[in-house]
Amino acid sequence: MLPPARMESSASSGDPVRFGVFALDLRSGELRKQGLRIRLQEQPLLILQALLERPGEVVTREELRARIWPADTFVDFDHGLYSAMKRLRDALGDSADNPRFIETFSRRGYRFIAPVEGVPLASPAQVPFEVPSTGGASEETQASSSTTKVALAGLGAAAVIVALLVAFNVDGVQNWIRGRPSSKPFRSLAVLPLANLSSDPAQEYFADEMTEELITQFSKLGNLKVISRTSVMQYKGTRKPLPQIARELGVDAIVEGAVQLSGKRVRITAQLVDGRKDRHLWAEDYDRDLSDVLLLQSEVARDIAAKIDIQLTPQQQKRLEQAHPVIPEAYQSYLVGRFYWNKRTADGLQKAGSYFQKAIQTDPNYALAYSGLADYYAFLSLLGGPELMPPRDAMAKAKAAAARSLQLDDSLAEAHASMGHVLHNYDWDWAGAEREFKRAIELNPNYSIVHHWYAHLLMQQGRTQEAIEESRRARELDPLSLFINNGLARMYYLSRRYDDSIAQCQKGLEIDTAYVPARIQLALALEQKGMVPEAILELEHARDQTAGYAITTGNADTPSTSSDAARVDLPAVHALLGHAYAKAGRTSDAQKELAILRTASRKRYVAPSWVAVVYIALGDKDKAFAWLQRSYQDRSEHMLYLKVEPLVDPLRDDPRFDSLVQRVLVTGSLTH
Repeated sequence: MLPPARMESSASSGDPVRFGVFALDLRSGELRKQGLRIRLQEQPLLILQALLERPGEVVTREELRARIWPADTFVDFDHGLYSAMKRLRDALGDSADNPRFIETFSRRGYRFIAPVEGVPLASPAQVPFEVPSTGGASEETQASSSTTKVALAGLGAAAVIVALLVAFNVDGVQNWIRGRPSSKPFRSLAVLPLANLSSDPAQEYFADEMTEELITQFSKLGNLKVISRTSVMQYKGTRKPLPQIARELGVDAIVEGAVQLSGKRVRITAQLVDGRKDRHLWAEDYDRDLSDVLLLQSEVARDIAAKIDIQLTPQQQKRLEQAHPVIPEAYQSYLVGRFYWNKRTADGLQKAGSYFQKAIQTDPNYALAYSGLADYYAFLSLLGGPELMPPRDAMAKAKAAAARSLQLDDSLAEAHASMGHVLHNYDWDWAGAEREFKRAIELNPNYSIVHHWYAHLLMQQGRTQEAIEESRRARELDPLSLFINNGLARMYYLSRRYDDSIAQCQKGLEIDTAYVPARIQLALALEQKGMVPEAILELEHARDQTAGYAITTGNADTPSTSSDAARVDLPAVHALLGHAYAKAGRTSDAQKELAILRTASRKRYVAPSWVAVVYIALGDKDKAFAWLQRSYQDRSEHMLYLKVEPLVDPLRDDPRFDSLVQRVLVTGSLTH
């Protein structure tokens, strides 16, 4: 292989650089194949030249960008590089899957792997005809003959080795030769955040939500584990090597790419990489009208499923083929709504609701928009918002939206999940909720939030081990989600496994020390272990972290550097702190927390059960039951935990407690 120094001398002398049947004249920029000129555009030609100057070395993407693309085209670099590399490979007859010339190092760069010579390439007419020698051989000829014999012997030995490898199919050699997939199939996959190739930063939401839409398409393939949105979004803009990302997410393969929205056209560039070996497997461009975006997403999922040898069932094939045209304006409004809903803040929730409504106004038959609206209303009383609805009103609207979504499209996992959430937390229809959750999981086994919701339903019914298994499944699908990790910590807490709950909370805080719910859950577990002073410290820390919130106005915007700090029902901090103060004998401090809760309830919805929690610790059972009765009338979801919640243990020997539990059960049975 020609070293860089030899390359430079070859270029300066005017001799072409030769590799295989190709020759590149570095002065004229002409690429020839067996003497015939190959047409190649400027950027692919410059990439080839850069690679040939350093054969055997990785030329990084940053080096190519600095050399070939001017600074003012930075936003199009990813797509430009991919397109130029595709044209170069087409000209060379090369393949990214089984490269002969250019090897891809995902997210790093490229390496020229073929032997390179700085010898001029003669045209076919000038190739000298070799005449066999009839006389004695010169020393040079003998040396050449000797070298040839050694080479032939080496080739013979190599042929024997290859034959043995093929016979025993070592490391899938037979499969490779026959073009079949490796004997180690891919069973898990992560879609990294798509890059936004638009010059408009406001289109960032489109790239993020298109990432989630692709995740949803892959998730329909039931025998493939697909990592959820929350976890992959942690890698937005990261420079981590792909094998490291694959290890952290626990996946075999990674899909990465870029998206560009221009007018009513959308283009996606997708690449498939073996995360275990950092090996590029496949890449393709897709370009469609925005109205056909669902078809585009299905095509990407179907192509990659074929590439990693996923055998689709007839049902899975049908789901991928069910793509239908959408009204672009309605689709974009829905994507913006989901973008804000995923923020899990009161301000984000307010914007999400308005965009879901806008999508429905544009297309009254848009099933996904109704599912989004159902989720908006379901979380309204929890996160707050302009309407400040109590559960009874908000959940009624959520149920109506979910029902409309199912009426329009019964195959949507999102719609079944939304309905299950309403049946569970408002109707208290456990059989109906379980049916909807199971149907959602059947349609999308990788929908982590459904596993999370289902775990809570199972726990409330006393099916402890099933609940923990579902919660673990949710974490497996979304390993970096603070929300999902904290859900598992709560499952441990409700099953009285306090040490496990503490350990899980600490894992969540390792992801983000500013995540308030994990600190609250940690305090609950510490208190149940008798570590009340430590619990108070954690709760006071949580209170200080949320000091920027205006709790009396229901404003959940936060000055914290962590957007996830907003994902907490703020009254919980004061209620649990009041409970811990009372347990520690600090009665006056507990009363102050009660006053804060009452003041807050005048401005926003505060579940009465939070007030009851403080009275339980103060030993005032009459007031505790009175506030629990109000929470029952409101249909607060807190009532569903009465059977398993440790905080209400002091009430269990009171006949009023059994009566309250029975009323919850009867209400659920009468609802449906």
